[in-house]
Amino acid sequence: MKSTEPLLQVRDLRVDVGERNVLASVSLAVPPGTVHVLMGANGSGKSTLGLALAGHPRYRVASGEARFDGQDLLALTPEARARAGLFLSFQAPPDIPGVKNALFARTALNAVRESRGEAPLDAFDFLSSARTAAADLGLPEAMLNRPVNDGFSGGERKRNELLQLALLRPRLAILDEIDSGMDVDGVRAVVSLVQKLRGQGMAFLVVSHYLQMIESLEPDAVHRLDQGRIGETGGMDLARQIARTGYARSPQAAEA
Repeated sequence: MKSTEPLLQVRDLRVDVGERNVLASVSLAVPPGTVHVLMGANGSGKSTLGLALAGHPRYRVASGEARFDGQDLLALTPEARARAGLFLSFQAPPDIPGVKNALFARTALNAVRESRGEAPLDAFDFLSSARTAAADLGLPEAMLNRPVNDGFSGGERKRNELLQLALLRPRLAILDEIDSGMDVDGVRAVVSLVQKLRGQGMAFLVVSHYLQMIESLEPDAVHRLDQGRIGETGGMDLARQIARTGYARSPQAAEA
């Protein structure tokens, strides 16, 4: 049974990037084991919300609050937020030349395990679970020994984000257009992994424009971000209406 208490609680969050205000006042609550979808026109602030919650230094929280499992998320460093169980997949995952994929993922996982009071995984045990996770996501085993995202296609970069998600098992995952650049099999892998982890109590905030994937995710809530605020909240009917009419919506259309 899903908990009704929010794992992530955001209230009146205002975020500036440089001298420009991007988020005016965003409020939402994401309980454990739920999937919330965030839709919005380009430039509406969807990525800004994820990056601000993850603690990116360019995204300055001017006012408001964000609490994660009852603690002040904004008071934590980005590293502490990750150790607490917050995961962000990038819209455009960067490459890290010279750092092997397996080493990067094992270092991150062991940092999280240490924060939980768990023993670190040695290379042998980690590689066993990493190979299984990679195979489930359609990633060749050889990619574990390549530098992070170096020479990867767009779809491979997104699957690599899913690999990190599968291994780290965070409490809340923010997936920023994870379907972008994915083929049909990649989108199926996204849906399969999200549904599996959701069943284990993980919460998701998914940024997407792709109606077919959103329908497959069976979200608990759909939010439309408009001019730095949550303009509407609903279910799949809202997502389908946006797909039909677009993001430029009159107050009368929103009320209907």
